[in-house]
Amino acid sequence: MTEKKSVLFICLGNICRSPIAEAVFIELLKERGLTDQWVVDSAAVINYHEGKGPEKRAVATLNSHGITDYHHRVRQVTKDDFSKFDYIFGMDDANISDLTELAQKAKGAKKAHVSLLGLHDPEGERIIPDPYYESGSAMFEQVYQQCVRSCAGFLDSLEKMILAIH
Repeated sequence: MTEKKSVLFICLGNICRSPIAEAVFIELLKERGLTDQWVVDSAAVINYHEGKGPEKRAVATLNSHGITDYHHRVRQVTKDDFSKFDYIFGMDDANISDLTELAQKAKGAKKAHVSLLGLHDPEGERIIPDPYYESGSAMFEQVYQQCVRSCAGFLDSLEKMILAIH
């Protein structure tokens, strides 16, 4: 058996975008029969919501798409994450800036590949906006759709690389 691949999704507070991305990624792994090949998690840049669950509109959006078994507690990203995870995806440029700064402090760590999740969106929407301060749930649905496209695009690109090697 080969070593599991690992992915960590990051947003500012780990209550909206990154938990949605994590839940979507897990669901895609289930659909593709790949759950035993991956370690999946999400975390926050800041520790403001540490220990809490995802925002209620994020949970409602996931539930509306049939993802009802997702459970998560907010945690803050650590220097060790840069050694533990193969891929770390931020949702916007501020996340990437914060992650780059933290990665520089993680001296001697096997460096994870850090990039925007939206770079894998086939529709070219590279920034996944923060829906927290928006009223209603429309932007949560937008974030969900972007995460579905981006996570599927990421998995598709990995499959193409594997096929190219073999």
